[in-house]
Amino acid sequence: MKTTQEDWTIEIYPKSKLFDLKLKELWHYRDLIALFVRRDFVAVYKQTIFGPLWFFIQPILTTIMFMVVFGGIAKMSTDGMPQAVFYLSGIVLWNYFSTCLSGTSSTFVTNKGVFGKVYFPRLVTPISLIISKLLTFGVQFTLFLGVYFYFLLFKESQIHPNAMIMFVPILIIITGGLALGMGLLITALTTKYRDFTFLLSFAIQLGMYATPIIYPASSVPGKMKLIIMANPMSGIIETFRYAFLGVGNFSWGALLYSFIVMIVLLSIGILTFNKVEKSFMDTV
Repeated sequence: MKTTQEDWTIEIYPKSKLFDLKLKELWHYRDLIALFVRRDFVAVYKQTIFGPLWFFIQPILTTIMFMVVFGGIAKMSTDGMPQAVFYLSGIVLWNYFSTCLSGTSSTFVTNKGVFGKVYFPRLVTPISLIISKLLTFGVQFTLFLGVYFYFLLFKESQIHPNAMIMFVPILIIITGGLALGMGLLITALTTKYRDFTFLLSFAIQLGMYATPIIYPASSVPGKMKLIIMANPMSGIIETFRYAFLGVGNFSWGALLYSFIVMIVLLSIGILTFNKVEKSFMDTV
């Protein structure tokens, strides 16, 4: 029987373009993405006593610690906002960024067993992780809204929400894009240089203090403020606070800067990821 082109279901290409995202192929594997999302979301706290409650416990304990140490002992300014709302507004968004970055930066190492046995677009795993962490963010964002509306409706405070709340989904997308771009770049580098694994956890801790989470950007003096705002997450956190609380150094320029950095990091990250995925099993 003569075989025609329509009989083939799989095509093997000898070469591929470096910046080929293969979006059609990713869509074809959408069921696998959903499976990985479920795995990442459910398996995190599986066989734990508190289970999904850890989604709430972690930001609550962090907020309490910040209130005691930075608000109570250090007496750091919160721009006149209730400490619980001020700190939580930064923690929730930073948690999404840091967990996405930590997860995607170890894509090759943690999935080498799966990658070595079966083919699927390797971008499936980091993308599924970004989505699963978005679900976690949704849970913690609900906690923030609960605390936020408590102070807005039942306490006398200077909270003034504004129309910038409509841009919150864009802030979340930029945050996820930044984490994905940086994570893809780091996971490609860690296949040869495992030092980046240790440097990353240290860099995330330092990055939190270089982002206006425990302090408002308005309290940072002179040239130091330029350094803080060079962090692309600073403009996102400040815009998020401005949207919900009505305080913060909101700037379209800072937001555009964060978006441009996201595009650059995503481009470099995907280029590096696509290059390394073809031979990483030899070095991982």
